[in-house]
Amino acid sequence: MKERLLGKTPEELKQIALSAGLPAFAGKQIARWLYVNRVRTISEMTNLSKAGREALAAIAEVGMLEPLDVQVSADGTKKYLFPVRCPVGAGHDVEESCVEAVMIPEADRKTLCVSSQAGCKMGCKFCMTGRQGFHGNLGAADILSQFFAIDEAGELTNTVFMGMGEPLDNWEEVKRVITVLTADWGLAWSPKRITLSTIGVIPTLRRFLDECKCHLAVSLHNPFPEERLEMMPVQKAWTAAEVVRLLKTYDFTGQRRVSFEYTVFDGWNNTPRHADALVRLLRGLECRINLIRFHRIPDFPYGPASARAMEEFRDMLSEGGVTATIRASRGEDIFAACGLLAGKHNKG
Repeated sequence: MKERLLGKTPEELKQIALSAGLPAFAGKQIARWLYVNRVRTISEMTNLSKAGREALAAIAEVGMLEPLDVQVSADGTKKYLFPVRCPVGAGHDVEESCVEAVMIPEADRKTLCVSSQAGCKMGCKFCMTGRQGFHGNLGAADILSQFFAIDEAGELTNTVFMGMGEPLDNWEEVKRVITVLTADWGLAWSPKRITLSTIGVIPTLRRFLDECKCHLAVSLHNPFPEERLEMMPVQKAWTAAEVVRLLKTYDFTGQRRVSFEYTVFDGWNNTPRHADALVRLLRGLECRINLIRFHRIPDFPYGPASARAMEEFRDMLSEGGVTATIRASRGEDIFAACGLLAGKHNKG
């Protein structure tokens, strides 16, 4: 199998160039072709000699994957379906794996919601991705294809690792992507343009906090351990209280922000006692709570809270001193909203 160049650093590209008989400085040239010019093929790297391009193409490929399908919501949200080459197959035919990336347009920004795994190990009961099980980690080239192969590739202003999968369960590849996004030789984005969402995988959460300056979003959904465990098996391994204790040892008063994702289920997690418990749990941590409307999925016992109920819960949190906002739902008509991504290819 050929080496995929997309996702490699200039130093790594230098070693590949040398193995193809190219000079060492070709590594920087290749990086520019990949991340500035965003070529799809080695043949487009025209400042390399023809013989050098042929030698490189014999052992490597750009590795960018094109979307199989795109759907457009009435609100302008676009959902792209991508094939992937999963390095970890988990007993699954990896050639059939697909993931979805969602482009969310707003007046002054275009945000990409990107996937990091095919399926997910975490098994949250209210998430369609979690219901399908785990089919493999995405390599950096798979993840970067979601940035480079969409129509809006040159217009993206922000990204959120909130698509399919748990980013911290595939941290090495996600970290590699963030390096490409933020490095001077890559896209040169500020880390403030990137948010990573996690359910709280504590061992790699520590690494993220130490190794990365991007914003953090933590999926919380319930402050009571036994109730959270009912929906989120991760609570058994790493509790919400442990995650919050860890976060309180870091500084979020400056450039980096932490927020908590809280999907609101009617009557299950939006009572006054839940608001009081959230205020107690988060006291002393500079943060905000994003309230998310639940989108119905089959065979699930709870329904979404009304707009009025969500406003009342927001107000309870605000009165307790916790900043809370209601996140606008986008792309629900094409199953692109929170919790609905399933990587399904409509072949009809």
